[in-house]
Amino acid sequence: MDGTAFTREVDALFARESRRVLATLIRLLGDFDLAEDALQEAFMAALRQWPEEGIPDNARAWLVSTGRFKAIDQLRRRARYDQILHQQAEQLTARSVVEMEVENVGIEDDRLRLIFTCCHPGLAQEAQVALTLREVCGLTTEEIARAFLKKPSTVAQRIVRAKAKIRDARIPYEVPEGDDLFERLQAVLQVIYLVFNEGYLASSGEQLLRHDLSEEAIRLAELVLALLPRPEPEAKGLLALMLLHHARRATRTTTGGELVLLEQQDRSLWDREEIARADELVRSALLTQRFGPYTLQAAIAAVHALAPSSDATDWAEIVGLYDLLLTMMPSPIVALNRAVAVAMRDGPQAGLQALEPLMEDATLRDYHLAHAARADMHRRLGQREPARSAYQAALDRATQPAEQRFLRQRLAELG
Repeated sequence: MDGTAFTREVDALFARESRRVLATLIRLLGDFDLAEDALQEAFMAALRQWPEEGIPDNARAWLVSTGRFKAIDQLRRRARYDQILHQQAEQLTARSVVEMEVENVGIEDDRLRLIFTCCHPGLAQEAQVALTLREVCGLTTEEIARAFLKKPSTVAQRIVRAKAKIRDARIPYEVPEGDDLFERLQAVLQVIYLVFNEGYLASSGEQLLRHDLSEEAIRLAELVLALLPRPEPEAKGLLALMLLHHARRATRTTTGGELVLLEQQDRSLWDREEIARADELVRSALLTQRFGPYTLQAAIAAVHALAPSSDATDWAEIVGLYDLLLTMMPSPIVALNRAVAVAMRDGPQAGLQALEPLMEDATLRDYHLAHAARADMHRRLGQREPARSAYQAALDRATQPAEQRFLRQRLAELG
């Protein structure tokens, strides 16, 4: 294998396996920072050894084993003046032969254990989400900060404090059982959905879609659903919601990476198997009468996915579902989406009447999609100047390059 091909393969392996290796190292070492250092040392060792020895058949096992022994060596080097570190190194050495398969505790994925650990009730909810996105999914502090609309330094401090709390409180690295599991489920579902959203519409960079993150979130949601001792409607609803959005992945951008609106997408290219599976999950969750916001959002997405065209969409049903969602989860974003649906059901003037009062909210005044929705309603009414002003306001607030290009195109079309 030539050098370029080797580098590509190692880069792909790192992207595919690094978070899995890290999660397993955290389980084996019991320390976030030590595991992160061990992960880096393991991959550095791989870059030194694999060009001569070749990539092992089980690269993940090699990386875990190497990382663990690198951590032991590091502890021994630091243990000269610290008896506790010396004891820790000896304990890890005594467990030198470790089964690669996870112990039989009802789940077989270290990252899912890690998610439940990061979502422990002893941590603040925002810290739970930030820590999991950083450690399990590998998002940067800057990406997480954008998701929370916080400063990167604030998010970094939360992550550091969360790690310290897990270490000092000896929070166990395990999936909880019984009532504890359901108490922590909502935080876990929120984490998974935020991971999916980062893949569905990347918060930064030229790459609009990150299918690796979306597919990872779907995989984790499937594992959560399989883990639960009894069916949980919201876990079904979240999985359905993600599947319905993911089913449109092939049509959301052009081959050149430009954004394609829902009404312009080629529905023949949507993944009908995923849509059918999601529709079954939604119906199952709704029948329980114990559903929540994820299930209602999935029901809305299902109406879109099952419609043969944008014009044939049952907008009355969508508005009704948004009405129900607003009673369950009042938020400016839900109200905005309802106003857009009203514009599709009753016309753009009715949509503007529903939208204008909402723009008093500070959240929507700073939200580029709220201004884009207002601009589109003015455009459909032939009101060029208000449309141009609103599109410019959206462009001023948009950070994703593909969205910025789309908004510039809309402005150019107005002349």
